[in-house]
Amino acid sequence: MSNSEEKACGTADMKYTAEKRSLIIIHTSIIGIIANVFLAGFKAMVGVITNSIAVTLDAVNNLSDALSSVITLVGAKLAGRRPDKKHPLGHGRIEYLAAMIVAAIILYAGITAGIESIKKIIHPEKAEYTTVSLIIISVAIVVKIFLGLFVQRQGRRTKSGALEASGKDALFDAIISASVLASAIIYLTTGLSLEAYVGLIITGFIIKAGIEMLQDTLDDILGHREDRELTQKIKQLVSEEPEVRGAYDLFVNDYGPNKHYASIHVELPDTMTVEQVDVLTRKIEAKVYTETGVALTAVGVYSYNTRDNEAAEIRNKVMERVLFYDWAIQMHGFYVDTKAKQMRFDVVMSFDIKASEGLEMLYKDMGELFPEYTVYISPDIDVTD
Repeated sequence: MSNSEEKACGTADMKYTAEKRSLIIIHTSIIGIIANVFLAGFKAMVGVITNSIAVTLDAVNNLSDALSSVITLVGAKLAGRRPDKKHPLGHGRIEYLAAMIVAAIILYAGITAGIESIKKIIHPEKAEYTTVSLIIISVAIVVKIFLGLFVQRQGRRTKSGALEASGKDALFDAIISASVLASAIIYLTTGLSLEAYVGLIITGFIIKAGIEMLQDTLDDILGHREDRELTQKIKQLVSEEPEVRGAYDLFVNDYGPNKHYASIHVELPDTMTVEQVDVLTRKIEAKVYTETGVALTAVGVYSYNTRDNEAAEIRNKVMERVLFYDWAIQMHGFYVDTKAKQMRFDVVMSFDIKASEGLEMLYKDMGELFPEYTVYISPDIDVTD
């Protein structure tokens, strides 16, 4: 097996971790399905007996939670499939689609509950609560709190967005049930029916939660700035090698939870041979994968001058001029050939300026400072911290 294939498949330990993660998600989802089906049945019975729209809607919400758990379960199974010819990087992103569907279900449940609450405000109906019904609602609140905390904890443990979304939804359900209970107690003690109004207020919170979950999942699918702690760790590991003067242009691609592939540039002295560079880059790849689980699919090389004092002076002048601009975040990869009168370097630009505009300004400046030189400037994007 080649080096790239080993990185893509992972070590035996990493494979075991992936299998264990899948089992945790499956078991947690099954627990969620069973708990929500039972709660939905009890609440539906209470809703029919008491003629309470709030309790009935709460039962429907529990059924939507059971459906969310089913989707999470299916998503985890599909995402765990082995890479194939059509999908060589695996199917991990299916989990993000599952999380998006869960968020959509939460949104739908919230909107539906809001519509029904408005109907009951316009056409109120008398509810008839009993001691047994209040006990069932109280037990449901406790069960939902424990279930929500458990599912959220498992979601964070496995980095499953779908599980975390389901856990948040369960905690919101506990709040809904608590509001229904409070409304029932107020109704029994004062005769004032507030359940439809309480349901409408809670609907707003549910919809807000659904929108936030949907936005988070869309960010995962579209791609977002990688976690600062991870990117700094990778750069630190690479820069620890004595030959490396700097690590730049780190790109991390997310192909599902715990499936990250990356590329990076390192700055090395111009005296190193190709054989030495090959040994070093393989060492860096293995080190980063062992420490972070991120597979470096490519390690590019910048060379820097080591035998020319004039080159150092030119570099200092160029860097001073480049970093004069606020939008120029960093300059790296500088190399100058004083005999051939050529120089090249990369500039990381912020999103405050178009790359073409920045390059135009820099080429003009270099033409004024070093008119006898041919200059090559490569613009880089501010992707990681």
